[in-house]
Amino acid sequence: MKIGLIFECGPQGADKQVCEYLASQLRSGAQLVSRTLDNKPNLIAEAGMVAAKLLADGCVCVLIVWDLRPAWPDRKNKPCRYDERQALLQALAQAGITATQPVYLVCIEQELESWVLADEKCISDFLSVATHLYAVKKVSKPDRVKNPKSAMIDHFKTARGWRYDDKVHAVKILSKNPPNWRRLRRSVSFVRFENKLMACGTHT
Repeated sequence: MKIGLIFECGPQGADKQVCEYLASQLRSGAQLVSRTLDNKPNLIAEAGMVAAKLLADGCVCVLIVWDLRPAWPDRKNKPCRYDERQALLQALAQAGITATQPVYLVCIEQELESWVLADEKCISDFLSVATHLYAVKKVSKPDRVKNPKSAMIDHFKTARGWRYDDKVHAVKILSKNPPNWRRLRRSVSFVRFENKLMACGTHT
């Protein structure tokens, strides 16, 4: 079974790495086919055509995944999930994809680090050393942390004096231990990703 994934990041982006890792754990028998479109404007403009091509190439479903919070936030123009969703739905319709076809939109709130913050034990285990346990407080509602990447930067600086690099560290943190789905489900946007992924192949 082939599952298509479309991201706004580059080929080595953290979103792609983490989503592929988690998807491989949730759907171990599936073949994941990913496409990266580099940034949000490209995603909105091209995701419809790319999704149509993935379906035509045999994917049983396609997930379009993007971060609500842009890499370089504009204080005057806050991102709106509704507007971005409507733009993507329009792009899908223009590509000939109907509402009954298995193409699912997954907006990560606020950004990928929201999912990482959901599992404080993984962060603690990754940053701790034998002589010093780095304790990380539980975040009950990680999607409400306004700047989760900044929170991760602070953890790395405080614990080890390291510079956090999402393309290097995000997937390493989450893959250090077997996934703890209960913790990850603290993120509502992760739950949507999980639910849509598990729905792949059940569409009639």
